[in-house]
Amino acid sequence: MKKLIRDPQTVLQDALSGVAQAHPGLLRVQGEVILRADAPVSGKVGIVSGGGSGHEPLHGGFVGYGMLDAAVPGPVFTSPTPDPILEATKAVDGGAGVLHIVKNYTGDVLNFETAADLAAAEDLTVETVVVNDDVAVKDSLYTAGRRGVAGTVLVEKIAGAAAERGDDLASVAAIARRVNENVRSMGVALTAPVVPHAGTPSFDISDHEIEIGIGIHGEPGRERIEWEPVDGIVRRLLEPILDDLPFTSTDDVLLFVNGMGATPLVELYIVFDAAANLLGDRNLHIARTLVGSYVTSLDMAGCSITLLKLDDEMKALWDAPVQTAALRWGR
Repeated sequence: MKKLIRDPQTVLQDALSGVAQAHPGLLRVQGEVILRADAPVSGKVGIVSGGGSGHEPLHGGFVGYGMLDAAVPGPVFTSPTPDPILEATKAVDGGAGVLHIVKNYTGDVLNFETAADLAAAEDLTVETVVVNDDVAVKDSLYTAGRRGVAGTVLVEKIAGAAAERGDDLASVAAIARRVNENVRSMGVALTAPVVPHAGTPSFDISDHEIEIGIGIHGEPGRERIEWEPVDGIVRRLLEPILDDLPFTSTDDVLLFVNGMGATPLVELYIVFDAAANLLGDRNLHIARTLVGSYVTSLDMAGCSITLLKLDDEMKALWDAPVQTAALRWGR
């Protein structure tokens, strides 16, 4: 294993130190929590998300104006415990309540639920939205029900914009749930990630195989097949998404092509081109776009495709200014 780390046991702590030094004025690190530099913002709904490390820039890269108020990273591929989640919740409470955005993994759901109960015992008002956008499998090694994957970024951005404009907690939670109800994702792995403390690939896959429907921790997908050219791979990812919602002709959509950590941007644009062509064949209008590695799986090669059915409010909230380490526009 060759990785740019000091020690497999200190990856999270060392990364948090780097985050704090890389983004002064934008973020501050408090224990195991990444906070907006100006948190808490008085009168604004606070938004907290988190999960295991190894998916960067999710979630810490999305802390800042117009998105998250705090992110709580756990060890690599391991949920944070309730205590730092509670710490984050208290740190961002500006008097208007706090929204937890949680990817649907058993550990994340249970630990955020415990933290919300602890916060309620201290008279904090907390709402929770669970993201479950992955159409690949119903249950997995890590979940009951569908997994939360790249659609989480879209939920966090749109809910964050709603909170920034002054919406109350119930309204911010409602728009977050509406995004989750209208977003679908599916991914593919070309290679397996190497978890630092394990030192070996998390699953075996030959040079001529790919895994369709992979999870962001390397969980098995729908099927393992022989490698095929990109247009065929994109069709295998996009058609289950289109069939699931379902999307209908003339819908406005946001198309998000996400890299899994080791896929170069040039390949992601080729995937986007193939996906855009397929959507054109269905008479779907790509009204908004995002391309890049935003929800990764360490050094896994592969990508995911996410499609969000947009309404006018979602468009306006997506376009609203955002200033984070990983997403910035309009301010």
